[in-house]
Amino acid sequence: MTVKHSTLLFFLCLFWIGCGRNERMDLLYAQRCMGCHGQSGEGDGSVAASLPVRVPDFRETVEKKSIPQIRRVIAEGRGIMPAFGPALRPAEITDMVQMVRFLSREGRNISWWEKYDTLVVAHCNVPWELVLGYDEPEEKKQP
Repeated sequence: MTVKHSTLLFFLCLFWIGCGRNERMDLLYAQRCMGCHGQSGEGDGSVAASLPVRVPDFRETVEKKSIPQIRRVIAEGRGIMPAFGPALRPAEITDMVQMVRFLSREGRNISWWEKYDTLVVAHCNVPWELVLGYDEPEEKKQP
């Protein structure tokens, strides 16, 4: 194996390890999200039953919202969900976006493309809106 191939293999391993679910993400999710969203993201947390509205199931969330939209909801809040932007660093918000995606796959048959979600998440961590000069249109806020 050449040095070029070894270097490529090394970086691919780092890339693969760095993009998966980890203890830091699990701890942050347990501290900030599990009470409402539940352990598996189905909206069945210990606090969910006492809330006036149904907490969304992450499987529905990933089908209806793009990654920037999910990030915006986590950062700015929506409905009864508080805004975590003031309390979390941008990297922690990214971790929570990834947790929504990871948890949305648990307990169901995943589509063929979701098997490559780790690569998709890594790709989505690149600030493409800055690189390519576009962004999601801003959602209309209802009074």
